[in-house]
This record gives sequence, structure tokens and C-alpha cells, in this order.
Amino acid sequence: MLEYIFHNTRQRDREDVVLLHGIGGSSRIFHKQVDAYAKEYNVISLHLPGHGTSPKTTSYKNTFNFTLVASEVYKTLQHINIRQAHFVGISLGSIIINKLMNHYPSIVKSAVMGGSITRFSPFSKLLLNTGNLIKHITPYIWLYHLFAYIMMPKSNHKLSRNMFIKEAKKMRREDFLQWYKNFLDFHNKPVQCFGKTAKIIPKLYISGKEDHLFVKLLKRDLHGVKNTTLEIIKDCGHVCNIEKSEEFNRLSLAFLNKNKTLTEDAS
Repeated sequence: MLEYIFHNTRQRDREDVVLLHGIGGSSRIFHKQVDAYAKEYNVISLHLPGHGTSPKTTSYKNTFNFTLVASEVYKTLQHINIRQAHFVGISLGSIIINKLMNHYPSIVKSAVMGGSITRFSPFSKLLLNTGNLIKHITPYIWLYHLFAYIMMPKSNHKLSRNMFIKEAKKMRREDFLQWYKNFLDFHNKPVQCFGKTAKIIPKLYISGKEDHLFVKLLKRDLHGVKNTTLEIIKDCGHVCNIEKSEEFNRLSLAFLNKNKTLTEDAS
């Protein structure tokens, strides 16, 4: 079971918001969202395998992949009696939410995905393959530094870049490499979030205009997809919930509240 954190006292008359971080991150990356969300929702964050006190990625042996992680998220939420929730994920967290929408759609009431990744560009794949060639002779944190600076190169990205690097230092090398392998296996096609059931789930994608590795492909992949909204934040990079927290909070809370109201009206 994954490590989970209740950020406020869970109240039965409130809906739940589940937070999923990116690779090398932790629940700390949501420190600018927790208080805002907790005014209206029960807020729970999970630590994905290899992060915090969650199981090591190597404990899953050869079965470790994104679909398995979604299964672990689902099992953990069932254990703490969360049958349906709104999800907010950043980067890797968005991939896991997409997997949940495909395999466990009943648990996803709505989804907010920041810095979402739907596919890798040829340049991104080149970087990953280059890293793969040197990963056994290079300290993993050097690779993480390299990718952090390539993904978030500008001065206004510094806060989020430094936070992710700081949190990544807490990871075990073996855990980082297991996650790295999954990104290498990530096919050059849109994340399969557009299946019949997933199309019904309301989805909000929030990305920075300066998220240069992913945002153009994201726009292309989301074009014409039902129940999907894409918001682009100016002067902002990959980790938009940190760099532009006020705008991220405004957009995400408006979306969550809209879907909470629709759900309540329908009941």
C-alpha cells in the first residue's frame, strides 16, 4: 500500500481531492495548493512507489509499470474508504491519472492535470536514450539535474526546478532507474485517456506556455476531445502549480467546484 497523507480532517459532507506528484517529487510540491483546496475539500496526497515511505519500485520485480502504479493508487484509496474523488496530478501524476481513467474510471469524478505528458517528441526521446547509455556510469542525480535544467531552463523556472532536484535527492538510485525505464518504454503516441469511458470524465489540462518539451504535442493530442479543457499559462514552464500557483489554484478550483456542483445537482 502507498503512503498517504490527510492534509486536513476528513469531513463526510465534503468531497475528496487526491494529489499525485511527479517523478522525484513528493506531496511538498502541492504546498501552494493544500490550504486553498482544504477550505472546501478533503485533501489527500499519495506518495508513488519509490517516494516517501511507499514501497520501493524494486519490490514489484519485473511487473513495475504505469498500469501497476495506477492499481496501487486504486487499492490505497479503497483501503482508506475513498470510493470516488477529484484528482490533481503534476507531470508523472497526470500519466497515472490517465491510467486510472482507463482502468478504474468509477473512482475518478474529475481530473486536473498540470504539466501533462501525452507523448515524447523526437528531441525528448533522444535525451532519454542518451541518458540510458550513460545511466550505469553516472550518478542518477546528475541525470536528474540535466533533465531538470533542460525541461525548466529559464530563471522563472528556478523555484520549481530546485524543489524537484531537492526532493529527488531523497530517492534511491534503484527507484529512479525503475521509473526511468518506464519512461523509455513510453510509446510515441498519445496517452490512452480517450477511451469510451474516459471521455465521459471531465478533464482540465493546465500547462505553461514555456513547457517546451510537451505543450505543443499536448495541444495536438487534445484537439477535439470531449469533456476536455486546456488552459495555457503565460510566462510559465513545466511545473505550473508552483510557478504560477495563484492562477493554477484559480483555474483548478473553478473546475473542481463546477464539477462538484454538477454532481450534487445530479444526485
